[in-house]
Amino acid sequence: MPAASVCRTCSRRLGTQWRRAYSSQPQPDIYDVVCVGGGPAGLSLLTALRANPVTAGLRIALVEAQDLSKTRSWKLPPDRYSNRCSSLTPSSAQFLDKIGAWGHLQRQRIQPYHEMQVWDGVTDARIEFDWENGARSGNTIAYMTENLNLTSGLLSRLDQLQGNTIFESARVENITFGEETEELDLSQWPVVHLSGGKQLAARLLVGADGANSPVRAFAGIESRGWDYQRHGVVATLELEGDGWGGENTKIAYQRFLPTGPVAMLPMPGKYSTLVWSTTPSNATLLKSLPAKDFIALVNAAFRLNTVDLEFMHTMSSGQEDELLWRLQHTTFNNQAVPQTVVGVQEGSVASFPLKLRHADTYIGERVALVGDAAHTVHPLAGQGLNQGQGDVESLAKAIEFSVTHGQDLGTRMSLEAYNSERYAANHVLLGVVDKLHKLYSVESGPLVPLRSFGLNAVNAMRPLKNFFMDQAAGKGMKLF
Repeated sequence: MPAASVCRTCSRRLGTQWRRAYSSQPQPDIYDVVCVGGGPAGLSLLTALRANPVTAGLRIALVEAQDLSKTRSWKLPPDRYSNRCSSLTPSSAQFLDKIGAWGHLQRQRIQPYHEMQVWDGVTDARIEFDWENGARSGNTIAYMTENLNLTSGLLSRLDQLQGNTIFESARVENITFGEETEELDLSQWPVVHLSGGKQLAARLLVGADGANSPVRAFAGIESRGWDYQRHGVVATLELEGDGWGGENTKIAYQRFLPTGPVAMLPMPGKYSTLVWSTTPSNATLLKSLPAKDFIALVNAAFRLNTVDLEFMHTMSSGQEDELLWRLQHTTFNNQAVPQTVVGVQEGSVASFPLKLRHADTYIGERVALVGDAAHTVHPLAGQGLNQGQGDVESLAKAIEFSVTHGQDLGTRMSLEAYNSERYAANHVLLGVVDKLHKLYSVESGPLVPLRSFGLNAVNAMRPLKNFFMDQAAGKGMKLF
């Protein structure tokens, strides 16, 4: 047993001694790692630690407020997709494969894409992220998959590993420090109090519990940022075909509009997922429209000029007829935009507020934050989930180092390598995405031709374009 872990026999013996001396007080169960939050980040961390022979002997518990049985048994017909999807970089996919989870995802519901078309909605300046040899070179920019496919696959891998301690449908009522007794001093250890009276003492408490993290609040770590006054509208779309590149060369599209970027990302077959960052009033309109008018506005967002599109948002109905008329007077390259949307999956149109948040630090004494508990990013770069996976990979590596070298894995010193590696990388990415959002929110003035010049210049320089594509795919020299 590694020196940094709590021996199961010792834990039981200490627990028995406590109960004899203090039978009137409920005593906490002692764990090396307690992770609060059973989303992609929390489940990936538990899987990474359990799959690694060095850390598999640690006592680890995961706490999740939701019933995970529904996620375990999640399954949809092949012509239906969840509206909450993520873009996984090849480096994230490699990490999931390393911990044995990638093979547990439903592979027929994963769609790699090989090109990305990005353009300015005001000037039509464009950058084409396409590999020199196309898909034939085997290069993939990212993999699209539903978040539920990822969490379901992680749970399947954990079931295969066995021996997991997961408290599901368990609400965290409080987090306090433990007590000092004659046998053991837990006064500096976090204790998680669950509904029903269960208490978990953690050598290391990990917050994977989202943007409103109770673990972060317990640690007294501030999270700073701002709301964008924008909502992200999501939906599952059906196209008229498999895309201009066919089944073998899927293309993602993103157009920067003054109200925010609109993106259409490929799913298997003739389906795509929509992520449209727009004003709250536009989001309300989109959610209220009948399917035919919603489809018309989505098609308009990739084809019409911004003035025409803005006018269509002032209409309470009739967008379908309006688009048909305006397309007769609009010139565009049909194959430079997504194929025409012909359907929207019933019940898939939803929205959520967009914000930027960044914690002052990812660590405290016996506390670490990962994923949305540490940072929240605008979705325009599709990097939110990948940032969380990067956090998990780094934290698991830091825990492995502590166990291997007989260190206390919960001390700030042991966690500093994780904080140093991930904070700077995430800070750069958050800043770049925030500046891009602000840059393309400008409709007029000198910034508009300057940003267009920049897009066209990058598009003309293959080495620079390849560098940006490698960054997006998580390959090559890492800037973030």
